[in-house]
Amino acid sequence: MGYMTSRYAARGAGRLHHGSIFLLPAVFLLFGFSLSAQAGKKAPPHATSAKPVKAPPVAVIHTTIGDMKCTLFPDKSPKAVSTFIGLAKGTKSWKNPVTNKQMYGKPLYDGVIFHRVIPDFVISAGDPTGTGNGDAGFEVSDKLQPDLLFDQPGRLALANRAAVPSTSSSQFFITEKDLPFLNPCLDEGGCPQVNRSKGTGYIILGQCDDSTVELVKRIARMPCSGGPTCSQSNSRPLTPVKIVHIEIQSGSGTATKPAAKNPADTKTVSPIKPAPPKSAPPRN
Repeated sequence: MGYMTSRYAARGAGRLHHGSIFLLPAVFLLFGFSLSAQAGKKAPPHATSAKPVKAPPVAVIHTTIGDMKCTLFPDKSPKAVSTFIGLAKGTKSWKNPVTNKQMYGKPLYDGVIFHRVIPDFVISAGDPTGTGNGDAGFEVSDKLQPDLLFDQPGRLALANRAAVPSTSSSQFFITEKDLPFLNPCLDEGGCPQVNRSKGTGYIILGQCDDSTVELVKRIARMPCSGGPTCSQSNSRPLTPVKIVHIEIQSGSGTATKPAAKNPADTKTVSPIKPAPPKSAPPRN
């Protein structure tokens, strides 16, 4: 219809003005009710999304007969994991026990063999000399965790001397089965059942997957230098498996937190059994 001309606008102005005297109070009243209703409504709270949990780093151990995959525990064993990653990448300095020279920029584990293998127990590596007597030229320690036990196959842990954590270095082992006699001793009176004093044990720094455990079993059952079958007294492989390189895959994405256990579902832990004669604890 278009805008009104000034003449029609002037004529209707009087009628609109007088009629508005009665309409304005009602308009203001309705407007007031609307404001009070809106004020009474509370804005819905903003939904706070849960912070994603960063997935832990994974060590892929490339060997001459296949790959091993182990998830690391930087939250449980930060010093041990940091050292392991640094030696694997070559970003941590170490002393070559063969040449006695300080090394940096060269991954320690490249070319290192699994020098000690025992069926139903562990396979060990991490010695640059390949004899089981060498290390990185320094020692690393970490806190033993009471809830981190050798209660399943595929535990990745640091070897040491006499089960003393502070003597750990570059050598590590992977378990073939659950080995409760390797669990940390944290009792005040020591652990006579495994003939160890308080504060002894092995630093667990990761958990390897099922396919890795199968590869561990295969390596442990290869011919040994002193006979067809490896054992505690004959643990040197005839043709040792070699580590080509340890690749560290940075944690990314999200990891699902394990659900809290129901107290009613908690199983009673049986006493630790003494170590079988053929399965002495890993050592450097």
